[in-house]
Amino acid sequence: MQYQWAEDDFLPVGVIRLETESPQNDKTYVMYHGTTRKNAQSIIKSGFRQSADGMLGQGVYLSRDLQKASRYPLEEREHNRVVLKVRVNVGEVVVINYQHHPLQKTWHDAGYDTAWVPPNCGMVKSGLEENCVWDPNRIQIIKAIEPQPVAFRL
Repeated sequence: MQYQWAEDDFLPVGVIRLETESPQNDKTYVMYHGTTRKNAQSIIKSGFRQSADGMLGQGVYLSRDLQKASRYPLEEREHNRVVLKVRVNVGEVVVINYQHHPLQKTWHDAGYDTAWVPPNCGMVKSGLEENCVWDPNRIQIIKAIEPQPVAFRL
């Protein structure tokens, strides 16, 4: 079965959609976090927690691109995935645009709240952008988005 990821167009007041090339300091954006159904329930109940590690080190991994988030977790079947739509105040943002960047895993120690990987910079196989937010308290859940089965017509 095939699925599509649909979303309404209504944004909360003061929140910006993926319009600017890079996230701007101290702005609030709609972002997305892909996870399993089980993990989504836990996050909704208890809030986000930092991952122990990853391409950008510790933090909560998000994207302003719904299609990017809908791919995660990569090893999970699509019908068991959920994307959490969230509101994020990014604080101070650093651009990490190549592998082995001097701040790739230490950006928070340098005073940044969010690390941003631009699209098509060679760091992410999909070529889509990625964000890592240090403090989970910067993230507010708006809603869960589930994939919708697509009916085929013969």
